[in-house]
Amino acid sequence: MRTQLLVAIAATAVVASIAPAPLAGQQAQQQLRKPDVIFVATQDITVQGMLDLAGVGPNDVVYDLGCGDGKIVIAAAKRGARAVGIDIDPQRVKEATANVRAAGVEDKVTIIHGDIFDPATKINDATVVTLYLLQPLNEKLKPRLQKELRPGTRVVSNTFTMGDDWPYEKMVQPGYQPVYLWTIK
Repeated sequence: MRTQLLVAIAATAVVASIAPAPLAGQQAQQQLRKPDVIFVATQDITVQGMLDLAGVGPNDVVYDLGCGDGKIVIAAAKRGARAVGIDIDPQRVKEATANVRAAGVEDKVTIIHGDIFDPATKINDATVVTLYLLQPLNEKLKPRLQKELRPGTRVVSNTFTMGDDWPYEKMVQPGYQPVYLWTIK
């Protein structure tokens, strides 16, 4: 019996030693709460249109709130920007992290497993924020954006506006979806 117990403990130690540790800046891969939306990948042409509309360049810090597969933060990093992707879904965090590594932009991109509505998830150093959320979620996020982001920060949303009380400044349609721009005053 003692031998079986020692074997079980040793096997557990071996498995624990080879299990991947969470990436820096990430919480353990546990579900924070259920995601508000299902993941739908953004078309490449729309990603480029979003970054073009915001004028993303090497001096920017781009935050993608609900980063999904990491496509937007990767594209921003390839333009020389630093980028941070935040997603509540541990599966999306794993996927985005793998895509960032495959693209070779780990030095410019951080992926965070976090809740974009939680004030503990900091966004205040962003110069550009990208979104692909539903309009009610944009509207729920709007007070946080207006309060925490510095004047001049650009906010770009794929498909959905911020509601009638915050009209967009500009709209383009690079693919089949419109892209909207606001600037924090």
